[in-house]
Amino acid sequence: MTREVQVNDMIRRGLRLASLLLVLVAVGCAPKGPSAEDTAKAAADSAAAAQAMADSLAKAAAANTMPVAPATPPEHIKVQHVLIGFVGKIPGKNVTRTQEEAEKLAAEILERARKGEDFDQLVEQYTDDQPPGIYGLANTGVTPSGQDEYPRNGMVKGFSDVAFSLSPGNIDVAKYDPKDSPYGWHIIKRIK
Repeated sequence: MTREVQVNDMIRRGLRLASLLLVLVAVGCAPKGPSAEDTAKAAADSAAAAQAMADSLAKAAAANTMPVAPATPPEHIKVQHVLIGFVGKIPGKNVTRTQEEAEKLAAEILERARKGEDFDQLVEQYTDDQPPGIYGLANTGVTPSGQDEYPRNGMVKGFSDVAFSLSPGNIDVAKYDPKDSPYGWHIIKRIK
């Protein structure tokens, strides 16, 4: 079990316990012993501790560029990406690597980016798109805010889905899929 799974499980258990204690206090069925006020304070402290742990986990993940979903769906985002394609997948580009080579390279770049390597340099060195590979996106039902922003459905589905699933500073990959990500692998970093 990974550390993140363990922490998430602990947070869920703490929140369930705090919720139960608050309900018991509210209906006058608090456990015997400590006063209702003490029980309510303990429940509130437990909920606050669980939230602090969740916030800490999100900050740690952001610092380490692991994907953390935003609390609410963003209306506008800006992302940067490295596109790793393979032979025959990117119109107008003479990409010679095989699908297997592309997949391996994408995994290596994702790992390097998550370890903190300069993302601009990774884009410059490896992308099969145009550097700097920065795109603004407006979520579904939101009007793009200018010429430099595209509607969410203006990009391939895999790219947009991953981009909108990230909090600022996080990095993830839209894996090659013939339907949802037909150009190859997109290593995506949400800028804002």
